[in-house]
Amino acid sequence: MKLTQTLLASAAILSAAPAMAQTEVQFWHAFTGRLGELVAEQVETFNNSQDDYTVVATHKGNYSETLNAGIAAFRAGEQPDILMVFEVGTATMMAAKGAVNPVFEVMGEGFDQSQYIGAVKGYYTSADGNMLSLPFNSSTPVLWVNRTMLEENGIDPDIDLSTWEQVGDVLTQLKDAGVECPLTTAWQSWIHLENMSAYHNVPFATKANGFEGTDAELVFNSEPQVTHIQAMGDWAKDGKFIYTGRRNEGGANFRGGECALFTESSAGYAGIKAEADFDFGVRPLPYWSALVDAPQNTIIGGASLWVMAGQSDEEYAGVAEFLSFLSSPEIQAKWHQDTGYLPITQAAADLTAEQGFYEENPGTDVAVKQMTTNEPTENSKGIRLGSFDQIRTIIDEELEAVWAGDKSAQEALDSAVERGNPLLRRFEQSSR
Repeated sequence: MKLTQTLLASAAILSAAPAMAQTEVQFWHAFTGRLGELVAEQVETFNNSQDDYTVVATHKGNYSETLNAGIAAFRAGEQPDILMVFEVGTATMMAAKGAVNPVFEVMGEGFDQSQYIGAVKGYYTSADGNMLSLPFNSSTPVLWVNRTMLEENGIDPDIDLSTWEQVGDVLTQLKDAGVECPLTTAWQSWIHLENMSAYHNVPFATKANGFEGTDAELVFNSEPQVTHIQAMGDWAKDGKFIYTGRRNEGGANFRGGECALFTESSAGYAGIKAEADFDFGVRPLPYWSALVDAPQNTIIGGASLWVMAGQSDEEYAGVAEFLSFLSSPEIQAKWHQDTGYLPITQAAADLTAEQGFYEENPGTDVAVKQMTTNEPTENSKGIRLGSFDQIRTIIDEELEAVWAGDKSAQEALDSAVERGNPLLRRFEQSSR
C-alpha cells in the first residue's frame, strides 16, 4: 500500500511537471499579403515537424523598416535570431562588425555550399566564396503581359516582346487603340537601372559594382543607361508609360486589369495568379538590340536571411535546423512554385521540372533561364554598395523628374551620380 501511494505520488509530480521547453527562434521579416501567408505556412510546417524548436515569425514593416528595426534592436541588445534583409542592405550587414554570425559558420561542418545556385548565392558570399547569409526570396525582373488586353486591342498575345524596340512598337499600338495604361513598372531603380546595366553588361559602379571594394564610384550615367531612361521618359510624355510609385504600387494596376505590360519581379506570380481575372503571361525582360546582340543576365532582388550575433548555442542550433529545412528540395520547390521566387538550389529546380510545373505553367521558368543561361560577369554578378537604400532614394527622385518631363535622362542620371557618390565615400570611411 505504501509503495502504491509512493508511485501514485511520483506519477502526480511527473504529470504536473512542465514538458521540456522548446527553444524559441525569433525570425523578423518584411512580408504581408499572400507572401506573408506563405511564410507563416513554412514556419508552421517546420514547427510541426519536430519538437525541439519553435520559430516565431514577426512582420516588421517593409524592407527598409525591417532592416532599421533589426539595427535598432541589436543596439538595444534585443535582436532577433534571424533578420530578413533586402539585397541592397548586404554591404551594410557585411560592415556591421560583431552584429552577425556568417551562415556558413552557423551551419557548421558538413554544410554543402555547392548545392546553392551560383547566380543566387554569389550576391551573399564573401571574397573567399563563403555564404554570409542564406538567400531566401530571390527574384529577378521579368515582363508580365495582359494577354487578354492585347488580344482585345487587335494585337497577337504571342507577339515577340524580346527587345525594347519591339515593346515600343506595341506601346504605340496600344496607345493608338485608346489603352490608358500601356506600360507600368515596379521598383524602377532595380529594374530600369540596376538590371538594365547588368543585362547589357555595362557597369553600374566601378570596382565590379562594389564587390571589389568600398572605394567604388557610381557610373550609371553612361550612354546605355541614358538611352533606356530617355526612351522611357519619352514614353511617359506620350502616355505610353504610366508611373505609379517607387515600390510595387503598379502591381495593383496590373492585377486589376488596367495595364497591358508590367515590368516587375518574377515573384509577382503569387499575387497575379491569385487576383488576375484575365489571361496573363510572363516574358523575359526586354533588351535593346541597338546596344547588344543578346542580353547577358539579370541580377537578383529580394532578400536573404542573416543570423544575428549574441544568441545562445541552443538558438543557433535551432537556426541551423530551420535554414536547412528552408533549403530542402521539397520546401524550396514549393516556395518557388507558390511565389515565383527563384529556387535557391539546383535540386529544387530539378524537382520542380520533374513535377511538371514548368510544362503546366508556361513562362514560370523564364526567371531561372534568365539568371543561369550565361555565366555572370563583373558587371552582372550583382551590386554591393554601401548606403544603397539611400542611393536608391536619390535615383527615385531623379527618375521621377524624367517621368515628369522636368529633366532629360542625362541630366537626371548625372545628378544622381553626383549626389550618390558622397554617400559611398562616407560609407567607405565608416567601414574602415
